[in-house]
Amino acid sequence: LRCSAGVWGGLVQPGGSLRLSCAASGFTLDYYTIGWFRQAPGKEREWLSCISRSGSNTYYLESIKGRFTISRDTFRNTVHLQMDSMKREDTAVYYCAAEGPLPITYSDSVCSQSLDDMNYWGKGTEVTVSS
Repeated sequence: LRCSAGVWGGLVQPGGSLRLSCAASGFTLDYYTIGWFRQAPGKEREWLSCISRSGSNTYYLESIKGRFTISRDTFRNTVHLQMDSMKREDTAVYYCAAEGPLPITYSDSVCSQSLDDMNYWGKGTEVTVSS
């Protein structure tokens, strides 16, 4: 998984927006659920959001509901995390991860919220929210 924070890198002001993107190479994300995680300095890595295989269902950590949006683009084999109304508490290293490949019988409406269930990880993107 190759990830990018866009033209401004991972620096954003409080109240601003940033979009993280990760593209898969060598495998098709259609067979995977996707999760976003982050790890703040001195803290444990925490789950933020996940999206089901088809994109029909999304789930969010309570503290980011209404501010962050997870999505996936099948055509570009890419996933995104749109972050709006960012706070200083959002400063962390952000990780995209994929769970799979999943069997045909796997539910299309669920996705794992567990770090241990992820099979592929991006290297992580540093995001700093500061004025």
